[in-house]
Amino acid sequence: MTVLRKYLLIFVLIAIISPSANAAIDIKVSDQPNDNGTSLAIDWKIPNLASGITQFGYSYILQRAEISEGPFEDVDPLADDIGTMVDSGLDHTSDYYYRIKIATDTGESYSSVEGPFSPRPNYFHSGRINVLIGILITGILVGLFILIGKRGGQLYMRPIAGLGAVDEAIGRATEMGKPILYSSGRGKMERPATIASMNILGSVIEKVAEYNTPFIFPNNDPVTMAVAQEVAYEGYMRAGHPDNYNPDNIFFVTDSQFGYAAAVDGIMLREKPATNLFFGTFEAESLILAETGNSIGAIQIAGTDSSIQMSFFVVACDYVLIGEELFAASGYLSQDPQVLGSLKGSDYTKLIIITLMIIGILMIIFGNHNVLDWLSIQ
Repeated sequence: MTVLRKYLLIFVLIAIISPSANAAIDIKVSDQPNDNGTSLAIDWKIPNLASGITQFGYSYILQRAEISEGPFEDVDPLADDIGTMVDSGLDHTSDYYYRIKIATDTGESYSSVEGPFSPRPNYFHSGRINVLIGILITGILVGLFILIGKRGGQLYMRPIAGLGAVDEAIGRATEMGKPILYSSGRGKMERPATIASMNILGSVIEKVAEYNTPFIFPNNDPVTMAVAQEVAYEGYMRAGHPDNYNPDNIFFVTDSQFGYAAAVDGIMLREKPATNLFFGTFEAESLILAETGNSIGAIQIAGTDSSIQMSFFVVACDYVLIGEELFAASGYLSQDPQVLGSLKGSDYTKLIIITLMIIGILMIIFGNHNVLDWLSIQ
């Protein structure tokens, strides 16, 4: 009788958490918010799941199919009675069906099929409202300062010693009757520092054209050379001396790093330029170029976006543009209201960000974390 009761109790337990009792399984599928339409959020509720796993060795696996009849493929095993997971890598043009497979040593059973569900792309990430606000503030400030500049307002920029010395360096070369050597380094045109160098070149060339100063620009990249030739030609046109433009003064040397350094050093030693201007992307050749220029007594002004190479320019050049001064140089030299307005707008945006950071730090110190949650990008 005792043995009979034992088997009867086991039978009752099996009946309670048996796979056949899958009608109690609840699956809810919804679109995953703030994504590009490639994922769905699945919530499940399975009574006695943990007991079934530990006592009888059942396994519960979420399955997915693109049609209700299948075939279904396994997505992930489930280990909790209640949970949520994200099924990613989906196609927003397709429908998906879900069910839960309950596997035992003797066979498998399945919950009811739920679907169809289709992920939807979200065009706005609600967790990045702070980024949107930042973009709007920056755009408004930049537009406002550009408008002020175009209407004749004064857009103050702090004096930058290296850029203030450009006129002096060009004048020195003109008085000595020696050339100016310009280099944008080894960067291709997609590099921000090379683009900034071309902007600076436009302002330098106008003064070179006005004084009819000899100008040499050896290049490491043929595309950069072509762009530099166009920038130089426009500079001569703006200065009113297009006949003095000579495209042969801007030429391609080699795309080899140290071959380029050797070629430029050779030009320095032969031509003895009075001024060397190094603006752009530089690597290990920076010190080689700067030391050679220093040895011939040229006044040297340099700027790069590499903090490592900047240190080499500091020890061998007369003036060095630090950090963002390289990107501000074109506006500083040309006094273009659009460039100056963009710089002023970005500077004020940085001031606002720094202010918010200080406020956030103070609020965190005093136990309020709301600002931290808002400032963090989700």
